[in-house]
Formats: sequence, structure tokens, C-alpha cells
Amino acid sequence: MKKALLAAVALAAVGVVPGMAADLRTPAPVYKAPPPPAPVYSWTGCYLGGGFGYGMWNQELTSTFSEEAVTVVQPDQPGSGPFTSQTTTAGGRGWLGTLQVGCDYQLSGDWVIGAFGDWDFESLKGNPELSDTPLFGHEKQTSAWAVGARLGYLVLPQLLAFVSAGYTQAHFNSFELFYADFGESAFEHVPSHTYHGWFIGTGYEYGLKWFPGLFWKTEYRYSQFSGVDLPVLFDNTADVDFFIHSKKFEQTIRSELVWRFNWGGGVVRAPY
Repeated sequence: MKKALLAAVALAAVGVVPGMAADLRTPAPVYKAPPPPAPVYSWTGCYLGGGFGYGMWNQELTSTFSEEAVTVVQPDQPGSGPFTSQTTTAGGRGWLGTLQVGCDYQLSGDWVIGAFGDWDFESLKGNPELSDTPLFGHEKQTSAWAVGARLGYLVLPQLLAFVSAGYTQAHFNSFELFYADFGESAFEHVPSHTYHGWFIGTGYEYGLKWFPGLFWKTEYRYSQFSGVDLPVLFDNTADVDFFIHSKKFEQTIRSELVWRFNWGGGVVRAPY
């Protein structure tokens, strides 16, 4: 009986020892930490920007003559009193530089709202011909400014597509008038004027990964200004010869570098 018991114990020991040895040879599992959460970019903050662009303006021109002026410019015009000519169109184009400041706020999700203001330094030149007269001039838009708001959607964490709208003013210089036939001065001029209007726009803004906080923005704008009656003045006496009614429209496209000085790029949310 004792021999049988010793034999059973020996057999059990032979089976257990190899198992224990196998357990000792198997490495313990290595714990791996979960990957960090993906960066969450915040567009909330303020920025400064500057760049260049190209612009084109068009205008509708209508001349209004007094009774005395009608006898000189349109002697065959019947009747008396003021005479209004047909409306003609004219335009100009050129380059611009722009500076901008603004602030954005990222709503919950992928929507961004913001407000901004900018100033444009411009040289948009044109040669309008005054309707029903032998006169033309060299007109130039020299500056413009705008304030507005924008609404954007994050197509990607670093790519914002947006629409914009607001109020704008554009300044045009005073310009001399010349005779179209021989290019000599008519000794008359149109005074400078600042036009008031509104604009709408659309564009995108993209974060440059190689320089955190620096963005590249491109925007198209359409502006429309209120019509105004401008006097045509004699150079020597500043008396009014006749009036022109001008209504201007403008299109611009601009690209600029934007520095978001409190941009929250690459902020990682702590796990809950």
C-alpha cells in the first residue's frame, strides 16, 4: 500500500514540475498604455494679418447738365431745364496691399464665428469717359477699409471655409478732365470722394503645420457702393459746370499670412 502511494506521488511530481518549468519560461504579458488622444485645435482667439491682392471696379456714369450747359454740350437738345444723358459704364483695375485684425470664437463642434476689420492700400486705375461729353479722365482708387463678420466651418481641423459680410468705404482721388479727341486739358476736374457701401465674401484659411500659429488665408469679395452726384468744377473758379452721377461696384481677391498670437493649436484633451 505504501509502495502504491509513493508511486502515485512520484508520478504527480513528474507531471507538475515540467508544468511549473514551462510557466517559468513563459514571459509575463507587457502592459501597453493606450495611445494619446488626437490633438484638438481651437480657433478661439485673435489674429493679425497682411498680404496682397488684385481688384477691379466698375461704375455707371450719368451726366446731368444745367440749361446753360445743354446749349454748349447738346445744342440740339429741345426744351429747357436740366438734361440727363444716357448711362455709360467705365472701370479700372490694379493691385492692393491689405492689413487686417480680428478675433474668432469656435462654437461647439466645427463652427466658427468672428469679427474683423481691414485697411487696403490700393492703386486701381481707370479712364472713365463722361457720357454725352467729349471728356475723359484718369481716375484712381487709392484706399478702402471694411469692418465685418464671418461664419466658418472646419472642413479639417486646420482648414476653415467661411463666408463674410459687412460695411465698407472706398476713396477715389480727384482727377482732371481731358478732351478725348486731342488729349488736351479741359481745365476742369472732378473732386475726390469717399464711397459708402457693403460687401459679401467667401474664402478659406489654412494652418501651416511647419510653423504653428501661422495661417494662410485667401478671400474673394464683392462690394457695392451707393450712388452719388459729383460736380464737374472749373479749375480756375471752382464753379460747377455740370454733375455726374456715379455708382460703383468692386471685386477683389486677396491672399495674406495670418498670425494667431493666442492660437490653441495642438491642444490635447485630457482623458475623462
